[in-house]
Amino acid sequence: MNQLLAIRAYIRVVEATSFSRAADQLELPRSTVSKLITDLEKHLGVKLINRTTRTVTVTAEGKEYYCHAVKVVADIDAADNAVRVKKNKPQGHLRVDVQVSFAHNLLIPALPEFHREYPDITIALGINDKTINIVGEGVDCAIRAGKIQDLSLVARKITDMEYVTCASPAYLKSNEVPQTPQEVKEQHKKITYFSSTTGKIVPLTFTRKEETIEIVDSQFSANEGDGVINLMLAGLGISQHLRAFVQPHLDSGRLVHILKDWYQPPLPFYVVYRQNTHQSTRFSVFINWLIERFGQPQTFVSGHINL
Repeated sequence: MNQLLAIRAYIRVVEATSFSRAADQLELPRSTVSKLITDLEKHLGVKLINRTTRTVTVTAEGKEYYCHAVKVVADIDAADNAVRVKKNKPQGHLRVDVQVSFAHNLLIPALPEFHREYPDITIALGINDKTINIVGEGVDCAIRAGKIQDLSLVARKITDMEYVTCASPAYLKSNEVPQTPQEVKEQHKKITYFSSTTGKIVPLTFTRKEETIEIVDSQFSANEGDGVINLMLAGLGISQHLRAFVQPHLDSGRLVHILKDWYQPPLPFYVVYRQNTHQSTRFSVFINWLIERFGQPQTFVSGHINL
């Protein structure tokens, strides 16, 4: 039995909660993964996993073994990488899940720069605004906006992004330019964003000094950021979006910034990853590049780790 491969397979099965998903992520036949786990259990003389046709349940002994195993594998990977990095450039494959507007407007335009520096690292981008299970899907890291709810993940802050309120010239020509949020609420058509995961509407928020006004009602909404931008460009109403994503349209005059005295609190963006992930060289250089390229290198957040 290749014990190290068996341990890696066991870790992946526990984290993916599925033999099939673990096999896909390891690029091994399911039967091979199953045999590796069986051989590991025979070697240890304990049952690590209870299996049924539909579920995978880790035993008490299996949970204890998992905690030790992830540390051992992380140490081995760190030792391997320490030797390899002296002779070779970082290489290998990364799976990265990215919010739609961040992917199209910031990350993808900047990737040629990353590729020139690290040509041997390949990247698969999962682009959507829906929050996925990064462990179960075999994702190395994800770029997420807003508060991080999953305390099992390490979240490293990339940046805070400023909102702007805007509309198309065609819309503003047909409707008077609002001077207050109350006029937006009572007299204008609105465009909002709703969560792909929960369906919850993100309100238009206007703050000035001690006053805050939120508007939930809208005539149009979309569940991804570029959809909101395109609805504004089509002249369908007023909305709020992140300046980093609409700046080209503001510069070209296709959108107009209005109500400049009012603001919505900035939206934080984080790169998140599971706490027990091993810090491969390719993973580390990508995370560090993200922080250096787009934001703020000093802030980490986690339910269990304070870096």
